[in-house]
Amino acid sequence: MTVQPGAALLAAGPSPTELLIGRVYVWLATNGLEIVIWILGAVLLARVIRWFAGRYATRVESRFSTSDLIVQTEDAKHRRALVDVVAWTLIVGIAIVVVIHILGVFGIPLSGLTGPTAVIGAALGFGAQRIVQDILAGFFVVAEKQYGYGDVVNLTVTGNAPAEGTVEDVTLRVTKLRTTEGEVITVPNGQIIKATNLSKDWARAVVDVPVPSEADIGLVNDTLDRVGREFYELPRWHDLLLDAPSSLGVISLELDSITVRMVTRTLPGKQFEVGRALRVHIIRALAREGINVPPRDVQASSGPPATLADQVARDRGGDE
Repeated sequence: MTVQPGAALLAAGPSPTELLIGRVYVWLATNGLEIVIWILGAVLLARVIRWFAGRYATRVESRFSTSDLIVQTEDAKHRRALVDVVAWTLIVGIAIVVVIHILGVFGIPLSGLTGPTAVIGAALGFGAQRIVQDILAGFFVVAEKQYGYGDVVNLTVTGNAPAEGTVEDVTLRVTKLRTTEGEVITVPNGQIIKATNLSKDWARAVVDVPVPSEADIGLVNDTLDRVGREFYELPRWHDLLLDAPSSLGVISLELDSITVRMVTRTLPGKQFEVGRALRVHIIRALAREGINVPPRDVQASSGPPATLADQVARDRGGDE
């Protein structure tokens, strides 16, 4: 009996290549689709969490901009940082759950990973100890309310120059600062040795005024006290001040000059603006009394050094 070629092929069955392709199709239609759904779900859920965090930040900014407050409250800044940390923690937790489920889909038992995980964990323990240190330090930064979003801080960093600027983001691992030049500095939390918050509850503007040694110190102090009272009554600056600027008297003596210090308490983060304006009023009032301020360096509290005459020239236009 003659066997037809087609019948022989049917009797032989599918080839190994066809079987492999069929198994791949079945795996993609079941397990592969499940993995894709889990990954897409995790991405969407992470985006939803970030969206809620962004909406909260936008609502806080809108509420502050429409209120009568000049600076944000400490609770608002802390809640803003806390929301960012919680969002970041939830996203990391979602990623861990998805990875564990994908391992289960591939048929890799977690119990079988005990040995390799211990070896990898020991290896990563030395390499990732700084990351753990950053996360622990970030937890205490948020829990202890050391600083929050919008605070002006000066951070002393291990082995580097101090980082100073406005806090733009706080996570469990890093703190991001925006400097006055517009640069963004990212500081790992574990490398912060000391955090100086320049806008916590209230701030202090300190202006050191050098006057000639032959000047009448009594007249200088009376002039500075009068400037402080007049400055406090100005509508533009009254809302930024917690008390009237006052003279502390002589703080240093030199051969050709005497330094007199003037201080005032301000709202958080407003000490630099107040200090610049106060310098202008001081030098003009002393000039009217016939006291010329020598061209030497003066420094406001927590601010960069500047020559008093140069500072007055820069601020003359807008700080009256």
